[in-house]
Amino acid sequence: QVQLVESGGGLVHTGDSLRLSCAASGGTFRQGSMAWFRQAPGKEREFVAAVWRLSRNTYYADSVKGRFTISRDDAKNTMYLQMNMLKPEDTAVYYCAAGTGVILSSVRSRSAYPNWGQGTQVAVSS
Repeated sequence: QVQLVESGGGLVHTGDSLRLSCAASGGTFRQGSMAWFRQAPGKEREFVAAVWRLSRNTYYADSVKGRFTISRDDAKNTMYLQMNMLKPEDTAVYYCAAGTGVILSSVRSRSAYPNWGQGTQVAVSS
């Protein structure tokens, strides 16, 4: 099991960009699948994006496709989420998640990822 810590959140305006980072510690960066989820106040935690370690395949929620880019640097034990053209609807706490043996059909499921960070706040004003 790996420990995950998110950073890079903040308060920005509509149309601005922000880059989130997820640093892994307490072990090697060997999780086959890593993902970003987000949770707005009063709402369920929802899938944002995921990246596979070996294939580097990426997956995105329809709401962020074309605006957000997920990537990972195994040498630095870090995953990133580049967020462009931010909207007020993107306001949420963003969580880093990781897992092994995640099948493609479960890529968007919270239960597929046993490891989670504590989150970083992103607020987008109109």
